[in-house]
Amino acid sequence: MTTRTDIPEAESAQRRSWLGEHSELGVCVLLLALGVLVLTDALTMDVDITQRGPVGPKTVPVVVGGGLLVIAALLAVDVLRGGRGQAETGEDIDLSEPADWRTVLLLTGVFLGAAVLIEPVGFPIAGALLFWGAAFALGSRRLDRDPLIAAVLSLVTYAVFNNLLGVPLPGGPLMGVL
Repeated sequence: MTTRTDIPEAESAQRRSWLGEHSELGVCVLLLALGVLVLTDALTMDVDITQRGPVGPKTVPVVVGGGLLVIAALLAVDVLRGGRGQAETGEDIDLSEPADWRTVLLLTGVFLGAAVLIEPVGFPIAGALLFWGAAFALGSRRLDRDPLIAAVLSLVTYAVFNNLLGVPLPGGPLMGVL
């Protein structure tokens, strides 16, 4: 014999089962929120009249935001029709091993450190520290080669963005030299 208290528990269990089977909808919600955020930012961007043209600073964010919304909708339709994501089957991934949190935390620290340092020391120095720190966090221990490669990569990136693309990056103390 079922009682009134059994019915809500059964409905709750059924709801949890449905959500468990359609957990990919969480990714859809995340993509939707990110798309709305990008589009809102792009459409409320204050652009000087002299910067307008066929392709202005709003173009890429609007395309990316619209793409995120389309992908969220297509993924939601696929999930609701019974589509399921496949488990990782890559040859280079051992799913029985735990995550390497040391590397993740090192990379996070290097990235945050570069973000903090970019304004006071400039992009060339902060970028070199970012590239060198990332190489170190990912296992490279070549102290004779890695700093040089990081410095060259950072300077080339700075030159491409600052001089060729016209995207001003903070130069820091090297501003007069570069």
